[in-house]
Amino acid sequence: MIPINKKLIFSGILLILIAWVFIDDLVDDWGQVEGAPEKLQTFFTEDLLPPDWSVLEAEEWSDGSLHKPNGDICDENFELFCSKAWTGMVVTIKMAFVATLVGFFFSIPLASLAATNMAPLPIAIPARVVLAGLRSLPSIIWALLFAIALGFGPLPGILAMTLYTIGYLGKLQYEAMEGVHNAPLESGMAMGLTHSEQLFHVVIPESSNHLLSQLLFMFEYNVRHGAVLGLVGAGGIGMYIDNYINPPFDYNKAFALLIVVFVVVVIIDLISMMIRSFVTEEGDVKRPKWWSVILPPSMAVEMYSESEEE
Repeated sequence: MIPINKKLIFSGILLILIAWVFIDDLVDDWGQVEGAPEKLQTFFTEDLLPPDWSVLEAEEWSDGSLHKPNGDICDENFELFCSKAWTGMVVTIKMAFVATLVGFFFSIPLASLAATNMAPLPIAIPARVVLAGLRSLPSIIWALLFAIALGFGPLPGILAMTLYTIGYLGKLQYEAMEGVHNAPLESGMAMGLTHSEQLFHVVIPESSNHLLSQLLFMFEYNVRHGAVLGLVGAGGIGMYIDNYINPPFDYNKAFALLIVVFVVVVIIDLISMMIRSFVTEEGDVKRPKWWSVILPPSMAVEMYSESEEE
């Protein structure tokens, strides 16, 4: 008798369901796919490539003097520090830094009220509704609302990032708090600790690694999303990207700025990895070798054994 692989059958059913939903409900006209590769090739070769790296230079005025994007005279030793890429990226990082930290400090108490192991359901459910409401609107919608009320500039972007950060981080945080072992919480209750004392003396220390990881991820997310918030006038590097993708359609300059955002995000990710290494307990666990990922298990075990013998 042929053994039945339940996981394989379940995966096959899921694939069939995905294909049915995709083909039957989501795509009305497959004719729109025709010519798509040629259109993309034309767009990349004629509009995007090569990137216009003039965005890394200070602006030159008619009198030959160099200026910053805001019109101030460029008195830096390197033109890069007066370029749109640098000034826009610095503003975006500052916006993300302020919004992430403010949102983090507001989300922690809200998350503690939403965690079912720290608060009764009559309190946890309304707290979850508040957090869901804050993250249900994308940050670009929040930025648009604040831009209408306050005008253009970094402030609407900071407020939009802050509200979305509270809602997004709050969900991640109360899930991390609910993953805390019951024994420390029960000990705190037996000692008569208040809600805030349990939060700061038990829950946060127990889930600190998760909370730090979430904080660093949210900062990276806000830096990335700063490129989008500029599309509604919320300042930062996104404002320059928006200026380039609108007439006269300088896509190659916008592409250069997107590359700058990508490089900055990679750097932030590497820094986050180094920061988390200080709080991650690796113990005696050895790092996996490259062959454990690429080679088949039998060959990987053989190579591991040979390396141990050496």
